[in-house]
Amino acid sequence: MSAVMPESQQPEGEVVVRVEHPVLEAARMFVRNKAAVVGAVLLVLIVGTSLFGPWIYPVDPFELVWAPLSPPGEEGFILGTDTLGRDLLAGLIYGSRATLAVGAAAALITIVIGVLVGSLAGYYRGWVEELLMRITEFFQVLPPLLLAMVVVMLFNPSLTTIAVAIGIVSWTGTARLARGEFLRIRELEYVKAERSIGSKDRRIIWQVMLPNAGPPLIVSAALSVGTAILFEAGLSFLGLSDPNVMSWGYLIGANRPHILEAWWPVTFPGIAIFITVLAISLVGDGLNDALNPKLRQR
Repeated sequence: MSAVMPESQQPEGEVVVRVEHPVLEAARMFVRNKAAVVGAVLLVLIVGTSLFGPWIYPVDPFELVWAPLSPPGEEGFILGTDTLGRDLLAGLIYGSRATLAVGAAAALITIVIGVLVGSLAGYYRGWVEELLMRITEFFQVLPPLLLAMVVVMLFNPSLTTIAVAIGIVSWTGTARLARGEFLRIRELEYVKAERSIGSKDRRIIWQVMLPNAGPPLIVSAALSVGTAILFEAGLSFLGLSDPNVMSWGYLIGANRPHILEAWWPVTFPGIAIFITVLAISLVGDGLNDALNPKLRQR
């Protein structure tokens, strides 16, 4: 990259155009989005709490510490206790680990399956596209929550089972997005140039086309985490969670029979889920604005 000449050495009348690196430009656009910055800060705080909270507040979330359903502030328990007398604040701190882990793992499975199916369908076309899109439509018409419930019930409920179940039912949107991007990119000049020099399909798909289809897929991956967290909460609310692992969904599911007499054991985990999903959505919208070239030109 050539250095920019000082103004004193530039010929008169010559206009110097400074081209900003795409990554720096995207970062600048993201920082200018106040809502996205707020979401990023909230997300950092939530992740930081899940990582360091247990050392700051070392209370066993399954330990019976006081009378059941004690209101917030009683006997020094900031958020009160749940239906079994467990510290609700400890449950929220420790539960964030499982909830975020399930969300991230399910989103990873969603992206892997969706990108694999969508990229192959968009690149090869013909019978490959027809077969893969029919499979996608089959999964798309099935009720996602019902299918996830069936998968979890067929196996022993665990964080791994829940993450796999959520990933299996959530990949269709990503597959259609990836297919659309590959259909658009496959006819561009640099892809045709790769074919003309004899590059293998594997290189064209994964090293040439996928990086250029990355921005919308990155946004989709971010939003998939929030969707997975909501799915995990829904499954736990229905009692389809691992009773040996604390999570926000587990707290809601375990305390829902007493919601009319004690609001806090359900409300606080619900607020935690709401704030987390909202933060992820704000970050996803910010990434969409920052990575979309058309929006950057506004």
